[in-house]
Amino acid sequence: MGRYTGPVCRICRGQGEKLFLKGEKCYTPKCTFEKRPFAPGQRSMRRRKVSDRGLQLRAKQKVRVSYGMLERQFLRFYETAVRRPGVTGDNLLRMLELRLDSVVFHLGFADSRAQARQVALHGHITTNGRKDGIPSHVLKPGDVIGWTARGRNSSYFETIKEAIGSKNIPSWLSVDTAAMTGRIVSAPDLEEANARFNTATIVEFYSR
Repeated sequence: MGRYTGPVCRICRGQGEKLFLKGEKCYTPKCTFEKRPFAPGQRSMRRRKVSDRGLQLRAKQKVRVSYGMLERQFLRFYETAVRRPGVTGDNLLRMLELRLDSVVFHLGFADSRAQARQVALHGHITTNGRKDGIPSHVLKPGDVIGWTARGRNSSYFETIKEAIGSKNIPSWLSVDTAAMTGRIVSAPDLEEANARFNTATIVEFYSR
């Protein structure tokens, strides 16, 4: 199965909540979910009871689509999280937050994870001074994210540079606005992410 390329607003409507997949638009009245906060397709007046398994699946799908991952790739991340010491759910979320596309998004170098993925694939991003075109690359504390010469010469770079001062950067990251580089200061703070995602339910889904 290929990557989903349809309207991402249908994903939010299917999940029944905003997943902020389109960046700034999700915070405005133009957001499709604000206009049509119901599931796509033919509407029914009958309420369907969702089983425990269905709730677990929905929680897993919510995380997976939020980070723009296919099922097989997401499962590999989960299996790696299981093998690591500590709480599996926290390990999984920490790895997802440390993906290159997630870090680029959190640094304010992109308005969404999908855009961050595209920026990396186009060869605009560096990690520790070397071009890094792998959005799924899991980074670590101390890594420095910057721009390639091609990226700095793009009109996109100029747009981001003008807006970077207005971005809210997580405490576990730091940004040098003059040099337009970012650094991972520490392991991700999972409190904000945990408020949006129920990783314990995901562990239950894969444990059956």
